[in-house]
Amino acid sequence: MGLPEERVRSGSGSRGQEEAGAGGRARSWSPPPEVSRSAHVPSLQRYRELHRRSVEEPREFWGDIAKEFYWKTPCPGPFLRYNFDVTKGKIFIEWMKGATTNICYNVLDRNVHEKKLGDKVAFYWEGNEPGETTQITYHQLLVQVCQFSNVLRKQGIQKGDRVAIYMPMIPELVVAMLACARIGALHSIVFAGFSSESLCERILDSSCSLLITTDAFYRGEKLVNLKELADEALQKCQEKGFPVRCCIVVKHLGRAELGMGDSTSQSPPIKRSCPDVQISWNQGIDLWWHELMQEAGDECEPEWCDAEDPLFILYTSGSTGKPKGVVHTVGGYMLYVATTFKYVFDFHAEDVFWCTADIGWITGHSYVTYGPLANGATSVLFEGIPTYPDVNRLWSIVDKYKVTKFYTAPTAIRLLMKFGDEPVTKHSRASLQVLGTVGEPINPEAWLWYHRVVGAQRCPIVDTFWQTETGGHMLTPLPGATPMKPGSATFPFFGVAPAILNESGEELEGEAEGYLVFKQPWPGIMRTVYGNHERFETTYFKKFPGYYVTGDGCQRDQDGYYWITGRIDDMLNVSVREKIGPIATPDYIQNAPGLPKTRSGKIMRRVLRKIAQNDHDLGDMSTVADPSVISHLFSHRCLTIQ
Repeated sequence: MGLPEERVRSGSGSRGQEEAGAGGRARSWSPPPEVSRSAHVPSLQRYRELHRRSVEEPREFWGDIAKEFYWKTPCPGPFLRYNFDVTKGKIFIEWMKGATTNICYNVLDRNVHEKKLGDKVAFYWEGNEPGETTQITYHQLLVQVCQFSNVLRKQGIQKGDRVAIYMPMIPELVVAMLACARIGALHSIVFAGFSSESLCERILDSSCSLLITTDAFYRGEKLVNLKELADEALQKCQEKGFPVRCCIVVKHLGRAELGMGDSTSQSPPIKRSCPDVQISWNQGIDLWWHELMQEAGDECEPEWCDAEDPLFILYTSGSTGKPKGVVHTVGGYMLYVATTFKYVFDFHAEDVFWCTADIGWITGHSYVTYGPLANGATSVLFEGIPTYPDVNRLWSIVDKYKVTKFYTAPTAIRLLMKFGDEPVTKHSRASLQVLGTVGEPINPEAWLWYHRVVGAQRCPIVDTFWQTETGGHMLTPLPGATPMKPGSATFPFFGVAPAILNESGEELEGEAEGYLVFKQPWPGIMRTVYGNHERFETTYFKKFPGYYVTGDGCQRDQDGYYWITGRIDDMLNVSVREKIGPIATPDYIQNAPGLPKTRSGKIMRRVLRKIAQNDHDLGDMSTVADPSVISHLFSHRCLTIQ
């Protein structure tokens, strides 16, 4: 899976000017003269040439990459068909329709049997408590996935069925999602920090046949009785006329009772006792994972799926209204996450990769599970949080496993910045080669600290822009290849054709600011909103026919670098009375230290409306990042005339 005559090689660190005014932009960063770029790293000019080819000849470009994967049957017709223009008919995207494959077979069976990686570690698992660790090889992972695939089939799960997964970051979560993929069922993973109401809503929307969950887990000091929340969700489903007939439960905190601590293929017993956890049991519905696995065979023929068959549903948290069930398909998603992982992180066989995201988010789907496994990578799977048991945790893990590529969120970086340099610099971090950021634009101050302190001024930073809907990276540097600007998402990835539009839908050239859109599909683009294709068309294609609309504002500077400015629908125009007019003048203005946002950074406008109306019935608040902001807004609410 390589680009013609190109192989990106990291290690050409970037040092340069560290001056960035408050909220301003530092100049671009180039490799220092004493560390020259590898002969395999494309020059910026060559990178642009390759990108131009990928956009102008997508069939040929992605067709070459597709040859690196196993296809049970080849593509019988057009490699790519699509319509982005709602005025010309239904929106659709089809990559390699008619070709058949199985993503689980490609990321496990081929690595074990063809590439002889069976003894290679797929995941180092690091539990919430230091010392709770295990590892699982590709061969062990394949065996467990086959076993659980047989479990699912025995429970009546078939191709096309939906399976809800509500679990913490434990190896069984990876096993469960890959088992679904192996038999052609769609997994719908719900972040274990979400409420029972959120879980119920997602089960109902996609009519999930089965739920997989865990007894309980610790997140830092906090004990989460996940089974209790799952029971509440299933009760709500029952009350709404949709009974879920089966719930498979992993004994995680109670694992010591099973005597599996010595097995390298199982997570070890949890060291912290939890005598107060009472696990309710619903006879006829609940089944223990370990009991089902003991009875299951360790071989399972994969279900061969069309490239355009759905692979999974992942719900966006949603700043307003009902969450959207984003649907990704087998073939295109596989190509895109494998390719972005390989080039954006400059993957090499000896790397140890660590993405700190939870698998409940798209980042975890793409860059904890599918992308790394498609490349035969070794990854770290982390159950804990950055500040437990102390603020050294991340860097001690980096040293413990000799992590080479590290991918985290600006939120985590800013949090750790508050504790100063010493918790970082007391650890070696000598193994680190590439640093990455994801989830929101990173402010230059945090970027510079990340580069100077964490990366010791020698690690390129890949600041990636993408969305749940895009499946993988859209705008990003390539390490060692593209000069960096702190806070910039830099350039489009291969196959990505961005544009900036004004309010009238006209494309702006050169330096510009406006709506960020994409002009043509890439393999990893979502195909629909589950059960509501009209919403898919309205949300992403109606405002500017002919374009995929990200919903984000963007600036492009004189060097062609892209800077994400935030959600367009979260912006408030400020102008003079002559332009706005008195009818649009706010009646009241309330100063606030922050706004209620989801963990992905979207402003929760429905909550702001509730605050404006002094209505404390806020509904489901499980997605809010900082509940204290809401309390502050209510307590400092303007006195208004009702």
